[in-house]
Amino acid sequence: MEPAPPPGTYPFTRGIHREMYRNRLWTMRQYAGFGSAEETNARYRYLLEQGTTGLSVAFDLPTQIGMDPDHALAEGEVGRTGVSIASVHDMRRLFAGIDRNRVSTSMTINSTASILLAMFVVAARESGADVRKLQGTVQNDILKEYIARGTYIFPPRPSMRIVTDLFAWAAAEIPEWNTISISGYHIREAGSTAAQEIAFTFANAIAYIEAAVRSGLPVDTFAPRLSFFFNAHSNFLEEIAKFRAARRLYARLMRERFGARDPKSWMLRFHTQTAGSTLTAQQPDVNLVRTAIEALSAVLGGTQSLHTNSKDEALGLPTEDSARLALRTQQIIAHETGVARTADPLGGSTAVEELTDRMEQEARDYIDRIDGMGGTLRAIESGYIQSEIHASAYRFQHEIESGERIIVGVNRFRMQEDAGVPLFRIDPAVERSQVEAVGRMRSERDPAAWARALEECERAAKGTENLMPPIVAAVEAQATVGEISDRLRRVFGEYRDAG
Repeated sequence: MEPAPPPGTYPFTRGIHREMYRNRLWTMRQYAGFGSAEETNARYRYLLEQGTTGLSVAFDLPTQIGMDPDHALAEGEVGRTGVSIASVHDMRRLFAGIDRNRVSTSMTINSTASILLAMFVVAARESGADVRKLQGTVQNDILKEYIARGTYIFPPRPSMRIVTDLFAWAAAEIPEWNTISISGYHIREAGSTAAQEIAFTFANAIAYIEAAVRSGLPVDTFAPRLSFFFNAHSNFLEEIAKFRAARRLYARLMRERFGARDPKSWMLRFHTQTAGSTLTAQQPDVNLVRTAIEALSAVLGGTQSLHTNSKDEALGLPTEDSARLALRTQQIIAHETGVARTADPLGGSTAVEELTDRMEQEARDYIDRIDGMGGTLRAIESGYIQSEIHASAYRFQHEIESGERIIVGVNRFRMQEDAGVPLFRIDPAVERSQVEAVGRMRSERDPAAWARALEECERAAKGTENLMPPIVAAVEAQATVGEISDRLRRVFGEYRDAG
């Protein structure tokens, strides 16, 4: 076990900045989105008033898979798991009264990331924002959808084209925007181990970087805008070591494998969310403790951004009160515990350093196996990554059911539940309102301009030019998420999971 170089020094085991939080705290985000754009806007304004320093948008399932609110398959899902966004009109209302040049915005969207980012940029420009100074992140991580989450539309290879087209367009048009948030969070939520979370996330990153380089982009032109999204799970020291190992492994991959020369290309910048899968419907108040411990592991591990889950999320969408408590958890860690006064508080701990070394080696072994299969796309298409996650999830669940792993309130320390937990409910009228709104918008737009813009999207998809400019033009012509997605479906087809 060799001593790690100081924080801010390659390979950044101890942090990507020399002073870490002594100079600037992590961004405190709260992931939120439900119902209509107006309702979600009200929650954003509330969170900003309470001290959150970044917004994070949750979209409903129809928006995520390219369906408008009036699509037959969208019935019953509009506004349920996130906000319903069908057109640029909805995006305007979502951010009404919010200065997009002062607030960093993260959007958890993948298959339709190019369309939603186009809507965000068009609406920001209309509001008077300087789009070249917009700061935020679009998740845009399609590979993990095939591995762990399932909100894909197109097959993997055309999806990769859309991802890299967004890289190139954003580098020129919105240079301060993070063009991808490569996500280990959903891989971990699906049941992976900590080492698998690092390995499979970086295997996806390797595929994106290789695709971008093949498309003609020099690595140092886009690598500094790559960002990552990790899970903070319940094994406290292991999670801290995971973040440290991930930083070190990434720095080495970027410098040694891809030949990156800009030190910013070597730096692993990541957002963390506490683990939704660890929250229990039993004794939900205890989830506050789980979230606090998980959040502390992310801070001690050196995250750049953090979302803390609310105690009631195992039962439904968070109430305003529970969302505020989740934010207060971060604020207490930042301002009352003293941990932000040291760049790497657990650096030098024998246990943490040994765990860091082990975690890096286990992740590297997985990456080597995936390379041997021909890369990430081949590993996904063969089902290898999915089967490894499923096996880990099975072992974890077996340990709970056998009593080998204790989950407080679930298989030990149970008690009679209080049925009086207040829950957040979505008004069914939201769906009717969204359907009516998209109908009105269609009747009022210029049909000729709309038709031309969609034809141009389809023509570009059949060729090799960058897809983002015609998507932006279609958004400006008031085309919807579903209409643009359908034109791309005509060309690319739809992915069907063989399993």
